[in-house]
Amino acid sequence: MGIFEPFRAIGYITTNVPFSVQHLGTEAFVTVSVGKAFQIYDCAKLNLVLVGSQLPKKIRALASYRDYTFAAYGHNIAVFKRAHQVATWSSHNSKVNHLLLFGEHVLSVDIEGNMFIWAFKGMDQNIAPSVHILLENNRPSCIMHPDTYLNKVIVGSQDGSLQLWNISTKKKLYEFKGWTSTICCCISSPALDVVAVGCSDGKIHVHNIRYDEEIVTFTHSTRGSVTALSFSTDGQPLLASGGTSGVISVWNLEKRKLQSVIRDAHDCSVVSLHFFANEPVLMSSSADNSIKMWIFDTSDGDPRLLRFRSGHSAPPLCIRYYANGRHILSAGQDRAFRLFSVVQDQQSRELSQRHVSKRAKKLRRKETEIKLKPVIAFDVAEIRERDWCNVVTCHMDTSQAYVWRLQNFVIGEHILTPRVENPTPIKSCAISVCGNFAVLGTAGGWIERFNLQSGISRGSYIDKFVRKTCAHDGEVIGIACDSTNTIMISAGFHGDVKVWDFKTREMKSRWEIGCSLVKIIYHRSNGLLATVADDLVIRLFDAVALRMVRKFEGHTDRITDMCFSEDGKWLLSSSMDGTFRIWNVILAKQIDAISVDVSITALSLSPNMDVLATTHVDQNGVYLWVNRAMFSSTSSNVSHGSGKEIVSVKQPSVSFAEDSIDNNFEKVNANPPQDEDASHSILDQQISDLVTLSLLPRSQWQSLINLDIIKARNKPIEPPKKPEKAPFFLPSIPSLSGEILFNSRQSADEEMDAQAGETDKKRKKTDNTVSQFLHFLQSSEENNFAAFTNYIKGLSSSALDVELRMLQIIDDHDELETEKRPELYFIELLLDYFIHEISCRNNFEFIQAVIRLFLKIHGEPIRCQSGLQDKAWKLLELQSTVWQKVDTLFQSTRCMVTFLSNSQF
Repeated sequence: MGIFEPFRAIGYITTNVPFSVQHLGTEAFVTVSVGKAFQIYDCAKLNLVLVGSQLPKKIRALASYRDYTFAAYGHNIAVFKRAHQVATWSSHNSKVNHLLLFGEHVLSVDIEGNMFIWAFKGMDQNIAPSVHILLENNRPSCIMHPDTYLNKVIVGSQDGSLQLWNISTKKKLYEFKGWTSTICCCISSPALDVVAVGCSDGKIHVHNIRYDEEIVTFTHSTRGSVTALSFSTDGQPLLASGGTSGVISVWNLEKRKLQSVIRDAHDCSVVSLHFFANEPVLMSSSADNSIKMWIFDTSDGDPRLLRFRSGHSAPPLCIRYYANGRHILSAGQDRAFRLFSVVQDQQSRELSQRHVSKRAKKLRRKETEIKLKPVIAFDVAEIRERDWCNVVTCHMDTSQAYVWRLQNFVIGEHILTPRVENPTPIKSCAISVCGNFAVLGTAGGWIERFNLQSGISRGSYIDKFVRKTCAHDGEVIGIACDSTNTIMISAGFHGDVKVWDFKTREMKSRWEIGCSLVKIIYHRSNGLLATVADDLVIRLFDAVALRMVRKFEGHTDRITDMCFSEDGKWLLSSSMDGTFRIWNVILAKQIDAISVDVSITALSLSPNMDVLATTHVDQNGVYLWVNRAMFSSTSSNVSHGSGKEIVSVKQPSVSFAEDSIDNNFEKVNANPPQDEDASHSILDQQISDLVTLSLLPRSQWQSLINLDIIKARNKPIEPPKKPEKAPFFLPSIPSLSGEILFNSRQSADEEMDAQAGETDKKRKKTDNTVSQFLHFLQSSEENNFAAFTNYIKGLSSSALDVELRMLQIIDDHDELETEKRPELYFIELLLDYFIHEISCRNNFEFIQAVIRLFLKIHGEPIRCQSGLQDKAWKLLELQSTVWQKVDTLFQSTRCMVTFLSNSQF
């Protein structure tokens, strides 16, 4: 089993499957497909409200009714009630392409012309279709129900024919004249007997089905098929149409002409269009992974973008965690630079490139042509986010670098242009640890430093010993800066790695790899530089000692990306061979290898090392993998990885996987005895001469030590005030709490009874707590003190103090002899408990605080009883032995700190 498990995928909004809109009360929801799962968005703000379960195959059609969602995949139809699958309909022998909600029934049509009618009310008893109809046209392309036509549907086909069927009698009633091109979509209009038909030749036919007459025909100005249609129902005679070119056209039915065109509505084919009832709002979806809402509220009648949700329309090229693991920066082939939120999906957004839509409209060009070219490399520094731009990006075939300000999610005002005679594309970049400087490397070997605040060049790095014109002979494939702005490391394509003085820009040292380099990464904390060459070998160099310290081999194809863990102990690498491997830098060996279905192109590990983000070939989303070791019930040092063995794992899905970390929590909670065994195994694996802390808040065990000070501080400063005198005409009775009661003697008696009841409840609660304390203490044995430890760790400081004081021996002239008192028996059990915990070296700081409070309360009885004195001496010897070992380790650290603090540099 691997270290990382599939968790979920982010960045997916919709696919090329038409959406389904349903209304619940006054709210509207849209259901969209995201591969093998579906998502439901609230149409008011396009917030994600629900994610469906994962299906075995990709969804081909959707329909929804109230809480029910119907998803066709392969030959089957899955029925969901909210997010839970309640039934599966399996009567089709071929792929299901269309679903139509028809009252309390669902119509399904496959590619061979088989139509089944399913009743979803009472589906637990009836899982078989109620009606089966074999359509005459074997290639149906669309299906719709004309309004007011009882039990009738219209079916369009790929050969251009249009037929009217009665699903109750299973008969074809009429076949319309049809057209010569394929019918792609068909929609009913608010006017009776009128439908709109979209064809593959780009024509829209508004047809009267009662008289089989053509009313009007519109033709798209752009090439391609008409893929989506929708009529407006708010009183305006509008018809919206979308095509394969991504353009949305709005037609005026009264004037029978084109009213407006949204040229850059989508980057890919428009899949669905829907006008909301009695609202001037149009919703559109596309295969470019976006949903948009347009509102018709301008004076000229043109729609404007109201709200939208979008992700990458092309696969991402590079990713990086940001903001302590809460966000992920992603740059894709769609020329977009995005920020994904791992916590809240609503916070994901695309960084603005300043008025792209206005410039595209003014120049009459597409927005994708106006945007910057795809990002091939970027670097980010969080320290200067509020001061100036803190992100630098390098773009494909571009001789300039651009800066971004993440505080405002917008591109910066400066453009970094190297001052070189023959400009070449910038291939690599790095930001200094202080966030003030950016270093750029070009394809021609030029390296130049810029100030991020002003955008001014601060000098170039030139190798005067080999070549006087630039830093490297070939392309600069990577640049890195150390944690103190002392050195800068650069690597050339021909295998030369050079170390420069960051301030003086002079070369300090260099070494040769021996083959062409592909990528480098640098860990600032430990000073290790990882390089990837054409020979598929990962080499680690010590940048200070200038020597190779590790060498990792195992990949069989091109290595696509690498990243260090935050502590520098792990190195993660991905390759086109379909695997990503985890290397232990300290042990110099591979600890895990995972094979995925689609090769990984980029990866990034969160600063907390709990989540790994990856991107894959031809996949538009970002995939998250959870670290099992961070969430498992045991914390042993044994690796969870597979070592040299390669484990095949499926990619994360949009919905949580069945074997996700949540189910692991359930498995842990379902087997509590295993957890106790695991806890004992952890104790056996403790490192000698070290102690284990309790991981409790510092205030919880410190308050035990300072409990007397806290009680003295919380004492009231002033005595209770005398209640004010009531008016002479109102009888006043002082209550037990000191308040004035202007009521009768009966009310006063009732309050006194209530106060007495509360006192009894408190006394019973205290007695119950003490009995639990004594029960856990008495039931504990030599090797079973875990339950008692967990019990007292869950108590507050004052509650633990009360329970210890309840064991005090009070000289009340009791007839029992002192040696036979039950309090001494429980004090002896407590001493045995302390001896056991100190010997195990577990919960060390918490036990020390409890022992101090215990001796403070029960020190006198222990001094007077000989049996307790022996236990106390044993505890003292064990305590001195354990602390002496720990203090010896501390002593070396104290000496080193003292030496460094007194040194003069």
